[in-house]
Amino acid sequence: MVHLLEDFSNFLITKRKLSQNTALSYHRDIKQLIQFLDKKGFSSPNEVNQTTLINYSMVMEREGRAPSTIARSIVSIRCFFHFLTSHNYISNNPATDLEAPKNEKKAPESLTTEDIELLLSQPDINTFKGSRDRAMLEILYATGIRVTELINLSADDINLAVGFVTCKSSKGKSRVIPLGKQAICALKDYIENFWSHKVYYHRETRLFLNLQGNPISRQGFWKIMKSYAISAGIGTEITPHTLRHSFATHLIENGADLRAVQKMMGHSDISTTQMYAQVIKSKMRDVYNKTHPRA
Repeated sequence: MVHLLEDFSNFLITKRKLSQNTALSYHRDIKQLIQFLDKKGFSSPNEVNQTTLINYSMVMEREGRAPSTIARSIVSIRCFFHFLTSHNYISNNPATDLEAPKNEKKAPESLTTEDIELLLSQPDINTFKGSRDRAMLEILYATGIRVTELINLSADDINLAVGFVTCKSSKGKSRVIPLGKQAICALKDYIENFWSHKVYYHRETRLFLNLQGNPISRQGFWKIMKSYAISAGIGTEITPHTLRHSFATHLIENGADLRAVQKMMGHSDISTTQMYAQVIKSKMRDVYNKTHPRA
């Protein structure tokens, strides 16, 4: 069944236009399913029925996988068998009524403005690395873009004169997001004092480069953030997504319109943006209950 997995992966990238990371996630889930089916003696997807897939779901539960992991795996399985049916590899789809376990959405974690200030003050802006890191952190917090969108920015996507960044999602959709003064200053410093010299020798259009002149990776930036969080003494485990959450939370806390935040973050559904407002209301209720004498 391995050849079917390769066909499926190619379909996700070429036809569904999924990002490399999302397609990889689907590929990993289906590879694990195929390994399970191989152990059970299945040689063709035509032999698989709904009971087989329910058993696999139960095996994942017994292995202690998180409900969110199982839910994601079942989404991948449904997509895989839909692909097999629509491309006439099989006649009946055994995953049609396959249900994922209930997965409660976790409230997004965000930093306080004090922690943000601490984090942003860590890079040494007198060096190439420090100036680049400061610019990346500033733009991430100023715009709330995803880390993949950040590392794929080119110099043409930044308009410092007007104070806007044009961001392209993994599905090719563009959105324009304003930049704050401090993000503009950090970007200007990095571009004029470091990037322009580095790019002269490496002919790279991407904005954020490593010391060798190659585009910085997601993993590379994750490690950078982790090291600055440690040096800032921030106890919370943070990722690039934490700054995205902080961007949305702080905007809504200060009265920003939900629709405007939705557009800036590139959410297709406003219910995703509303989660931030719900978190803020919950915090307000906690404060009230703890501090009001008649609560």
